[in-house]
Amino acid sequence: MAENGEEKLLAVARHIAKTLGHNNNNMADDILQIFSNFDGRFSRENLSGKVPDSDHRACAALDQSLKSLDRRISHYVSSDHPIWADSADSAAFLDAVDDLIAVVSEWSPLASDKSVGACLSRAEDMLQHAMFRLEDEFRSLMERGGESFDLTRPENESTQNNMPFDSEEDDEDVEEEVRNGEEEQQIPVALPVTDYDIVIDALPSGTISDLHEIAKRMVAGGFGKECSHVYSSCRREFLEESFSRLGLQKLSTEEVHKMPWQELEDEIERWIKASNVALRILFPSERRLCDRVFFGFSSAADLSFMEVCRGSTIQLLNFADAVAIGSRSPERLFRILDVFETLRDLLPEFESLFSDHYSVLLRNEAITIWKRLGEAIRGIFMELENLIRRDPAKAAVPGGGLHPITRYVMNYLRAACRSRISLEQVFEEYSKLDDRVASTSSLSVQMDWIMELLESNLETKSKIYKNTALSYVFLMNNGRYIVQKAKDSELGALLGDDWIRKHTAKVRQYHVHYQRSSWNKVLGVLKLDSSNGSTGPNGEAKTMKEKIKLFNAQFDEICKVQCSWFVFDEQLREEIRLSLEKILLPAYGSFIARFQGVPELDKYIKYRMEEIETKLNDLFQGSSGSNGSRK
Repeated sequence: MAENGEEKLLAVARHIAKTLGHNNNNMADDILQIFSNFDGRFSRENLSGKVPDSDHRACAALDQSLKSLDRRISHYVSSDHPIWADSADSAAFLDAVDDLIAVVSEWSPLASDKSVGACLSRAEDMLQHAMFRLEDEFRSLMERGGESFDLTRPENESTQNNMPFDSEEDDEDVEEEVRNGEEEQQIPVALPVTDYDIVIDALPSGTISDLHEIAKRMVAGGFGKECSHVYSSCRREFLEESFSRLGLQKLSTEEVHKMPWQELEDEIERWIKASNVALRILFPSERRLCDRVFFGFSSAADLSFMEVCRGSTIQLLNFADAVAIGSRSPERLFRILDVFETLRDLLPEFESLFSDHYSVLLRNEAITIWKRLGEAIRGIFMELENLIRRDPAKAAVPGGGLHPITRYVMNYLRAACRSRISLEQVFEEYSKLDDRVASTSSLSVQMDWIMELLESNLETKSKIYKNTALSYVFLMNNGRYIVQKAKDSELGALLGDDWIRKHTAKVRQYHVHYQRSSWNKVLGVLKLDSSNGSTGPNGEAKTMKEKIKLFNAQFDEICKVQCSWFVFDEQLREEIRLSLEKILLPAYGSFIARFQGVPELDKYIKYRMEEIETKLNDLFQGSSGSNGSRK
């Protein structure tokens, strides 16, 4: 071995001298002289090439080493049995590979020498075969390790709870079973995932250690990318199976857009669960596994992780993107908000998992799609505005009741404002482009603008009514409903107390207008003219008789008509009745008091005071089909 070492040392020195002095003989001589002065073994005779046996001896030493390595390695490379089935075999094979890598590394500087180059070509061929076998063993270990994991166990085993995403059973199904009394049967169900602080050890610790040892040799042998490819192809299958168990389908953008809304809602629900499990459990577990298998080789670990998770991540992002660029029908707002909020809440996970140069594009794409979802939400509110503008003022609502557009818009906004924080986030950037935004948030401006559109639409619709008093009842009903829905809610908080007070006053003003347009004539009939006494008793009696007959006719007509009108709010209905009693009963009482002592006029008094009250109580009851639901 000492002789081989000396031959190798001389061969290296000779190679250096030849290389540096290749184009200059004088330089070569100078270099040879320097080596000779440094060590007697580097004499000009030994290095000048005058001893032709030196190269042959060096090559012979290399050839001897390669033959020894070939015997050690070929035994394992050609074996039909798994090398890692026996720890002694795997250790011996790795030692031989280490030695081969060392030989190739040590002799590579002399590759330009023909004899050494030929030997190195053999060594590299041996190394390639050894790497191919390591690759096979690596794949086999990955597959065998996966077989020991929970995914292959029957679902009825108790271990299924170790996989919180193992069942599509959700909260609603459990609640339904409880309502049906099925809880007594104690049917086992998978609980919904509430704690994502879980890391899955997808492979046994011993297998991970073996994989690391193989990966270390493959990277050292220049086969790092091949190792990463084998690793990622095996782990991708695990993620694909996990996604399948979560019920997530691979859908194209076109398929998402053609999907019926109810089916898409269900798919969004599955997407939300899958995204949370993937970003908070599966992907972090894959990151941890990559770091352990490729410990010390950060570039290989990053590449492998990206290749493992790229397909699944793109599947999640493509679905979210398809939702973002799909229909902007107002009823889709709430599910799109769910997707927006899910992706927003997962951005820190994207940031931490996909920060290296291999996967940073995935993180950037997630941010882009999240912003696109925000644009979709703003677009939905624009569509809601258009829906209000386009709602036609054709047929009047019977009895002046609630208009469907009022009920729809107010319930819609109340439900939307439950996601106030998210909506404020959506409109925050948009507010910079909106001149209407002052010191208030852009979301409050958006809500105020929609309310203006709704009120303007209702004002137009009120003009359909030929009866002026009925048009004010319509405005009262819808105005009261708007105020009630805004009060004590996030919507009211956005609109502000001043807005609530202003619109409450508006409803009172509609009440006043109704009363004047409907009852002023009746009250005018009941007014007593003191000048009537000058006409004499007979003339006064005649005038009084005409007035009472006119009052009876007008009062009957108003009550007959307004009994079919509808005021949905009991409190508002009571307020109107009390106000009518307050102005009508005193005037009517004074009026009929004038008839006392005049027997011939008494027969014309159709209503006593309590009968007037009864008639007023029958107002605004409406018909069963005129009022609709007040919800």
